[in-house]
Parts: sequence; C-alpha cells; structure tokens
Amino acid sequence: MSSKVFSPRELAYGGLFGASALLLPVIFHLVHLGHIFMPMYLPLVALAFFIRPLPAALTALVVPLLSGAATGMPPFHPPVAVIMALEIALMAAVIAVIRQHKPTWNEWAILVPSLILGRVVNIGLIYLFAGAIDLPAGFVAGASFIGGWPGIILMLAVIPPLVRLATRRKTVQDLEGEDQ
Repeated sequence: MSSKVFSPRELAYGGLFGASALLLPVIFHLVHLGHIFMPMYLPLVALAFFIRPLPAALTALVVPLLSGAATGMPPFHPPVAVIMALEIALMAAVIAVIRQHKPTWNEWAILVPSLILGRVVNIGLIYLFAGAIDLPAGFVAGASFIGGWPGIILMLAVIPPLVRLATRRKTVQDLEGEDQ
C-alpha cells in the first residue's frame, strides 16, 4: 500500500462521497428534515467501507467543517460542526479499520457497533460542550440522543445494501475482466 495519505482511487471516492455529504443536507433541509435524518452522515459513513481508515477519517473530519464554513450548516456555535466532525471521523475510522482487518464481516456487524460508539461519543461531547457554554447539558445531550434515532435507522437501512450492491458490482467487473 502506498505511503500517500490518499491514493488516486481514494481521492475519487472521497471527492464523490464528500460532495454528496455537502449536497444531501441542503436537499434534506429544503423539506425541513435535515436535523432529523442526519443526511451528512450517510455518504461519509458509507465511504469508510470503500477506502482506508486515514483517508476515510480525514474526509469525514473535514466535510462537516467545510459545510459549516460554507453554508452555516452545521453551525459552529453551538459547536455542532466540531462535534459532528469528530463523531463522523471516529465512526469512519472504526468502520474502515474493521473492514480492512475483517473484510468478510457482514456490513451490519461493522455498522451497528460503530454507530453506537459514534452516538456515545456524540452525547459525551454535547454534554461537555453544553456545560462549557452554560446550556443545560443533560437536557441538550438527551435531546440529541433521542433526535438522532431516525438518522441511525436511515443509515442502517441504506448503507449496508449500498455497500453490498457496490461490492457485488466490483466483483462482477473483476470476474469479467479475468475472462478477457
């Protein structure tokens, strides 16, 4: 494997999934569903199934911050953009590490614990940041925990079939290439 942070393939995947992560929230927010379904998470978490841990984590860290700077979504105050960036980067790193070391594991077996870990970190960070800026930390963290479930369910419904479809397509293309 190359010592470069991003290979050309990873740059292409990171660009495609990163652009999707910038666009999806805009579309979801047009119909007032962005805060419910966490659309930025979808492509960034899915990306981790296709590339190495460091590029997946770096992409997941940068995109929420870039989106916050460019569109104000997620906001920097309260520090939602920072919390999201850290949470998604951690989930992406964990998924990519597991996928790299256990490539035959079922997508749900990788995704479920990674999402749980991400939500635990999210709640912890929200609790800390809320307390630091004099918001009711328990209430804000609890509201985030409850409010995140539709997005978690959406990720569980969309990401594993997407990964399986893409993996199956790649396998078919590889087999067709061997026949020639």
